[in-house]
Amino acid sequence: MATVAATAAAPRIIDIPVRTATPEALARYGTVLGYDPKVAPMPIDFYDGAAKVRRVAEFKSQGDIEMPIVTVQRRPLQVRWMERHFKHTQAFVSLGSKPFIGVFAPANEGEIPDIDKVEAFLFDGSAGFMMHIGVWHDFPFAVLDDTNLMVILTKQATDGLVRDNVIQDEALGEDLDKKDLTARLGIRLNLVL
Repeated sequence: MATVAATAAAPRIIDIPVRTATPEALARYGTVLGYDPKVAPMPIDFYDGAAKVRRVAEFKSQGDIEMPIVTVQRRPLQVRWMERHFKHTQAFVSLGSKPFIGVFAPANEGEIPDIDKVEAFLFDGSAGFMMHIGVWHDFPFAVLDDTNLMVILTKQATDGLVRDNVIQDEALGEDLDKKDLTARLGIRLNLVL
């Protein structure tokens, strides 16, 4: 996409409709983390069959994993930044069954996400979501204040967001590539419910 003539003070707004999150709609971005009756239980025989273990996704990482809990408040439904990770899949799991909105764009080889391919999804809080490596995303948007999300990611990705690693409102680390869409393209994405 060509650079637009808007400025950071007055970015061009692009509306992105928010769709219902379904495994089918999200397949290009990752895997829904929840009960799936199509996944057969593993042959584990402890507890007289009272515990059924299903592998619904495979978390991949080339670094130390951490699981911080992030409390998210409602904020304007506008996307200014998108980021990606090169060394791990990342997961968001709502604690307390609170809904949230996820924004994604397919992994690509470019410096920024393909803006015309950005999609937004409303998760009802009954399941989490694990992204494929390299998928562009923004941090989830809370629908209700005090939404607690467990985020599963590499320590390198979290450390990449620390103030010392942020330069001109962007962050680049060993496992983090966070871009400012407003500064780079003069746009802001507006999520429409």
